[in-house]
Amino acid sequence: MQFVTPNWATQKKLIGGLELDKLSVMQAFRRIVERGSFARAAEDLGVSPALLSREIKLLEESLGTVLLTRTTRSMSLTDTGSLYYQDAIGILDAVEKTEQTIREGAKAMRGHLRVNASSSFGQTVIAPMLPEFLESYPDLRFTLSMDDKVIDMVEGGFDLSIRIRAAMPDSALVARRIGVMRQRIFASPDYLERCGAPTQPADLKSHAIIGFLLADHLTSWKLSSANGVTALELDPRVRVGNSLVLRDLLIAGQGIGTLPEFVSDAPEASGALVRVLPDHELPAPEVFAVTASRLGMDAKVTAFLDHLRLALRS
Repeated sequence: MQFVTPNWATQKKLIGGLELDKLSVMQAFRRIVERGSFARAAEDLGVSPALLSREIKLLEESLGTVLLTRTTRSMSLTDTGSLYYQDAIGILDAVEKTEQTIREGAKAMRGHLRVNASSSFGQTVIAPMLPEFLESYPDLRFTLSMDDKVIDMVEGGFDLSIRIRAAMPDSALVARRIGVMRQRIFASPDYLERCGAPTQPADLKSHAIIGFLLADHLTSWKLSSANGVTALELDPRVRVGNSLVLRDLLIAGQGIGTLPEFVSDAPEASGALVRVLPDHELPAPEVFAVTASRLGMDAKVTAFLDHLRLALRS
């Protein structure tokens, strides 16, 4: 049986009062009995025998009874101490078994994985990879929630949130960068035939701009090219909060707008959309995998992100 070493830094703060961390003291008491010596138990735990003696004295005072009789040469359990020791073994073994079960469960591919992502990313990137992922882990329950606004993942009970941002603000959440999404300018061939194709960034001011409400660049575009960065202030005639709606409006010839590559790849490949100012791009936001804590990366989350990374590279 492997003993769990108590948090003695916490214990030292508690010694000055009557309050005890009962589980840690119970672990120490068991170690003393099984090692047959305060000195040997203290050496195992990395503390002084005097500290350990004071801990047991506080335990005895809290229980109102003597658990150990001690002389300079020997130590023995009282009847009450023997009873406490036997019950302590059962309690500590049960705690260790529970913790081991939880640790093994964190490594196993079962349970319920709850993921949150934007609608466009969920439909165009996550949905196509889901069949293979779910077939790989038939014992796993899975929930995908799609919201175009950033949600409180802790309140929503999510294990993982996929967010596409220029940068993640400082918070208690843990964000891991898993990719980059290039942002380019598009319009339909029909629109460009009717309204003309811009030849320089300033030409965009005379066109119908469709803006993405949740983007950092809704009205301020910073276009990078080999010649540097051009800043533009634009007033989109139409503003939408979903990249797929924006894509469909562009395909329908309603104007010019920016799209991330996971939305634009298919219509660009089919010719439904063409690049506008192909030598210019907007800053590329990053794809972040966000968990509530560093412990959020259990086997389920890790497996899902492995599949997601492959999908982003394909």
